[in-house]
Amino acid sequence: MKKSQETRLNILQKAFELIYQKGYQTTSVDEIIATTQVTKGAFYYHFKIKDEMGLAILNELMIPNFKNNFIQPFQTEGNPLDTIYNLLHYLLMESKDLKVEYGCPASNFTQEMAPWNIDFTKVLNNLSLDWEKTMIDAIEKAKKEQVLKSDVNAKEVAVFVISGYWGVRNLGKLENSKSVYLIYLKGLKNYFESLK
Repeated sequence: MKKSQETRLNILQKAFELIYQKGYQTTSVDEIIATTQVTKGAFYYHFKIKDEMGLAILNELMIPNFKNNFIQPFQTEGNPLDTIYNLLHYLLMESKDLKVEYGCPASNFTQEMAPWNIDFTKVLNNLSLDWEKTMIDAIEKAKKEQVLKSDVNAKEVAVFVISGYWGVRNLGKLENSKSVYLIYLKGLKNYFESLK
C-alpha cells in the first residue's frame, strides 16, 4: 500500500472511531486532523469536504464490514432463523468492535444524516435493503426445503429483525447496559420458535 493510501485509510479509520463515539455532526474536521496527526493539507488532499470523507467511511469501511458480518453468515446451509439469532447474539453480546454505549454505527449515521444528505440516505438504505433481501432469500429457500413453515412471511421476519436490532441498539445506548439485549434475544428466540 502506498504512503498516500495508508494516510487516507488512517484518516478514515480514526475518523470512524471518533464519529462512532461522538456522532457525525459533532465531530469536527479539526478533531479528525488532530487525532490522525495529518496536516490540514493532507486531509483536504484526500477529501474536499467532511461529507466526502463520511461517504468514504460508509463505502470503504462500513460496507465491507457489513458484508462480512451481516451477509456472509447466510452463505452456510441450515435454518436461517438460527443464523439470524446467532448473528444477532454475536453482534449484541460478543463483538469487541460494537460498544453498547455507542449503539449501531449504521443506525447512528441514519439518524444523523439521512434527513439531510441524499447520498448518505442512498448508501444506508442499500445496506438495510441488502440485509433484508439476504434474510428474505434465505427464509424463502428454507420454506421450499420445508425447514420452515410454508406460511412464514419472509419480509415480515426480515423487517421485524432489522427494526428490532436497530431499536435495541438504541435502547442499549440509552441504558448503557446489555441487559436489554438479553431481553430482546429471549423474545426473538421465542418468536423464531413459533415459526419453525
